[in-house]
Amino acid sequence: MIRFILADIRRFRAGALAVVVLIALSVALCTVVTLQERAVRLGSARAAEKFDLVVGAAGSETQLTLSAVFLQPAPLPLMPGAVLAKLAADPRVAFAAPVGFGDSASGFPVVGTTTTLIASLSPQLAEGRAFARLGEAVLGAEVPMPGGAEIKPMHGTAETGGHTHTELAYTVTGRMAPTGTAWDRAILVPIRAVWQLHGMEGDHDEHDEHDHGDHAFEADESEAHHEHGHVDPAAPIDERFDADMPGLPAVLVKPKTIADAYRLRQEYRGETTLAVFPGEVLTRLYATLGDMRSLLLAIAVGTQAIVVAAILLVTIMHVGARRRQIGALRALGIPKRSIVVIVWGELFLLFAAGAALGISGGYAAARLISALLTARTAVRLPVEFSAADLPLALGIGLAAALVSLVPALVALRSSPAEALRA
Repeated sequence: MIRFILADIRRFRAGALAVVVLIALSVALCTVVTLQERAVRLGSARAAEKFDLVVGAAGSETQLTLSAVFLQPAPLPLMPGAVLAKLAADPRVAFAAPVGFGDSASGFPVVGTTTTLIASLSPQLAEGRAFARLGEAVLGAEVPMPGGAEIKPMHGTAETGGHTHTELAYTVTGRMAPTGTAWDRAILVPIRAVWQLHGMEGDHDEHDEHDHGDHAFEADESEAHHEHGHVDPAAPIDERFDADMPGLPAVLVKPKTIADAYRLRQEYRGETTLAVFPGEVLTRLYATLGDMRSLLLAIAVGTQAIVVAAILLVTIMHVGARRRQIGALRALGIPKRSIVVIVWGELFLLFAAGAALGISGGYAAARLISALLTARTAVRLPVEFSAADLPLALGIGLAAALVSLVPALVALRSSPAEALRA
């Protein structure tokens, strides 16, 4: 019986191939949507695990998280430097690391911060040592620059019309181990160097803070008219912060306990500052992403229904065209159940082949998309199946079995004599 089915498929191989391809495309779409949504959710959650609490100026929670944790380009308002000094001195805080944005080099963001954050992200450096002077830098794991290289920062990016700072060139002293976060594609430099390079340290009045408020990741056209500060690259870093500090877009905070984390978040959610748990913000984003996934899945399922209906129609017409052959088989004494199994098995085999091809193709497509996104963001997006996918796979198999049964029952509607006279 299997040989008969395979022989029949080979006889009509062009049509069989078309059926397999159509089914594979519809199943692949469903697979890509499911796997990619899960990859983004898991990858972003794992990347945010290293950041417990983010404090910034009052504004958008989502934008603060995307900029401070995922280093997504966006202008952030500055909060008073006194917030950093207060956090650094708080006994509930293990460490408070400032982050300053605005510059880039070779397409990679240059982020001003402290050695404490470097030690938190990468307890053991993959190469070299952390910066110890204002003119030194540490690379993320995915930044393709050698140790000892000189980096000339550019205000903003080349795409936004940024201009290169000629006052300072950072020297690479080390490289972090891979973290699986966006910081793998960052260039970390002393925060004081960023402040001094942009003329912020030493003049911290409110007007200056707002002038530099759009300093985060966006080249300000008026920046060309601002006086840049002088930076002594050989000067040792100073990571002691007091209330007379320039404004800054965000502070990454490591609370000592979970209770401290909740107290700090409550304390710094006010009119001038905003404190967020990145994981909590991502959960709300996942809800939106989940709605989009449901919509895309509905579209994919609708596409599958249309494809199955078209295939079913063609198959019924094909069975009708083979009434004489089926009638001859029945006249020769072939049992009805054998006829049903042959017709059902032929179509079900095509459905199974298409589904298998679609699942493998969708998995490969999801892996490719994740690889492209990881190359751009450095956030690892794991593409993997889970137990939650089993009901969907079983549903597809059950639907294929039931749909394949329809042409088989149609083949038995007429008697062998009527079929042979047709």
